[in-house]
Amino acid sequence: MSQRATKNAPPVATPPAPPGLAEQLTAHVRARIPLLYLVTWEEERTLREVERVAIELRARCYAWTETSGLRNVALPEGSDTDEDRRVREPLAVLGRIERDLRPAIYVLQDLHPHLEVAAVKRKLRDLAAALPRSHKTVVIVGPRLVLPYELQKDVKVLDVPLPSREELLAHLDAIAAKLPDGQEVRLDRRERDELVRSAQGMTLGELEQTLALALVRGGRIDAAAIPLVLEEKEHTVRKSTVLEVVRWEQGFEVVGGLDQLKAFLTSRREAFSEEARAFGLPAPRGVCLIGVQGCGKSLAAKAIARFYRVPLLRFDVGRVFAGIVGRSEENVRGALKLAESLAPCVLWIDELEKSLAGAQSSHQSDAGTTARVISTITTWMQERPDRGVYVVATANDISRLPPELLRKGRFDEIFFVDLPTQAEREEILAIHLRRRQRDPGELDVASVAARTEGFSGAELEEAVIAALYEAFGQRRPLATSDLLQAIEQTVPLSTTMQEQVAWIRSWAARRARRASKSPRAPAGAEAE
Repeated sequence: MSQRATKNAPPVATPPAPPGLAEQLTAHVRARIPLLYLVTWEEERTLREVERVAIELRARCYAWTETSGLRNVALPEGSDTDEDRRVREPLAVLGRIERDLRPAIYVLQDLHPHLEVAAVKRKLRDLAAALPRSHKTVVIVGPRLVLPYELQKDVKVLDVPLPSREELLAHLDAIAAKLPDGQEVRLDRRERDELVRSAQGMTLGELEQTLALALVRGGRIDAAAIPLVLEEKEHTVRKSTVLEVVRWEQGFEVVGGLDQLKAFLTSRREAFSEEARAFGLPAPRGVCLIGVQGCGKSLAAKAIARFYRVPLLRFDVGRVFAGIVGRSEENVRGALKLAESLAPCVLWIDELEKSLAGAQSSHQSDAGTTARVISTITTWMQERPDRGVYVVATANDISRLPPELLRKGRFDEIFFVDLPTQAEREEILAIHLRRRQRDPGELDVASVAARTEGFSGAELEEAVIAALYEAFGQRRPLATSDLLQAIEQTVPLSTTMQEQVAWIRSWAARRARRASKSPRAPAGAEAE
């Protein structure tokens, strides 16, 4: 984007930032909403925010755990009575709150495992009716949402956002200020910004532990801490059963064809930058790649992450479904929230149709679980916050995809990946030969490509491998005849599944953008 274009751009009205946790808590307490549920791992940080709100509103602030009982977090330890410290049972602390006549905020840190107990549910419903008249607020804090059906209308749920860039910077400064003699922070401005940007999506505790590891290894916090931060974020993803980090170091140089897809991505390469936000552009949403099996959709998904220089997360929708009713929806929400916390990133959903098939019969086969999971994913794809999660979905069988996934707004574009053309087959063959230390110039690649009409990229790769086996068995260099022989022995998928391939092409003719600008046989690529 040129400097002139930026200067001449119309002024963009910056949308107001969403209210922070303290602002949300203040509003809800003042509105006398009795029961709040904060979903977060960060108990200490959340407790500090609640304490700030209590001080601002001049209200007492108590915290309760099963191990420590009830304690006043805003006053010295001496103010806690022995009676309060002995209140360790869930029903006992709820009864204590009910009997208290003075305004206060109660933070219950260990209540969520007990919310399915009938007596606890009943007592909370009683409190929901009584607390607004007594200026008291109960704040339940837990790492996951456990909300029984009976309490859904009484409890207000708030998701605690992960630390902002400003909070991470402040925490880094606080850590630097507390370092003992002999240890220091050696980061210039660029390295400091990169460290904080890499740490976005981490809790303050995770950042502190990672920097402590950097101090142990090198005696200081410098640029070497940045890879440690990224490594820690990968560990965070590994704890998820639904997401996995895919390491991929190759870009579109190993992908044959797909020229229109490559041009589309190149035109939006800078769209993740702050300059694009200032220009009024939203972050790109992603692409859906549909088409014939073996033509490079999965390879393209990996190359897109490398092209944009962001992490690649593979979303295994099949692992979302768990045996406990309601847990599947919780799994998918947790995975999507984790992806948001690691943005900018590419979220790759491979073979989407296999994961989400059966939505129409879901109410009969699985009590509607699949339908609810699909609804959660599609709603998030449409309404997800502008945080730089770029979704790349791949699919082979379009007939099994829910129609709502393909409507405009879910993706920036839907691309059809077809069997490769003559020129693209030559390019693909050359890529595979070079990958295996063979010079394509020493072989008649053009004549080989001419004999492979209807071959996919995966089948071309297998032909090269079969030819190499033949040459190796005879202990001689690879020859063009070896490739031609391997091709003669291969029946391509386009022949064995001719009707299905024809149907896919017919469907895509007016519903998807071609991934290649070739007028004859659009798009092809290397093997998946």
